[in-house]
Amino acid sequence: MVRIKADEVDRDNSVDKVEQILQGAMQEFLQHGYAGTSMDRVAVAAGVSKATVYSHFQDKEGLFKVLLEQLTSKKNSSIFGTEPIQGEPVAILHQVATKALEQMLNDKEHSAFMRVLIGESGRFPELAQICVRVMIKPVAQTLTHYLAAPELNIPDPEATARILLGALVHFHITQNVMHGKDIVPMESDRLIDALTHLITKCAD
Repeated sequence: MVRIKADEVDRDNSVDKVEQILQGAMQEFLQHGYAGTSMDRVAVAAGVSKATVYSHFQDKEGLFKVLLEQLTSKKNSSIFGTEPIQGEPVAILHQVATKALEQMLNDKEHSAFMRVLIGESGRFPELAQICVRVMIKPVAQTLTHYLAAPELNIPDPEATARILLGALVHFHITQNVMHGKDIVPMESDRLIDALTHLITKCAD
């Protein structure tokens, strides 16, 4: 008979509780915004006690940050994988841009979360800074590292990474977050092909 240690059970239960809390927090942030969400609301939505929420998260801002980190980690792994980016530039850039846009455009929860972030950033600038630090900075650094490869011959890899990332985020915001796809329609493939062409031609 396999014996399960008590500390293993506690650890598993703790992981489950954290996941419950994060799911409850996401539900509340999307429904009520950051200002309208309280730790009490999160506890009710998660089906746990308020004490349990505080045993894992010190405050609402810390909970928001962990939720954002979790979302970002999953998305970045899906887009970039777990190994350094390598391969022929046209194929790699097209693949990365396609995956990134698919993640943004097809994930309704992500779009709703971005609306909350943008809407709350005026009153809570620290939330916007968390977003930039946790969500945008790592992606920009990953792209910069790839674009800095000598064979690409790109004069300013960091600025080029920002241009690539900025174009994708702008497309997502105008088409999806702000419901503008019928006003300024464009197929995502056109944008990706143009970006790939601009960057790789710069490297020629």
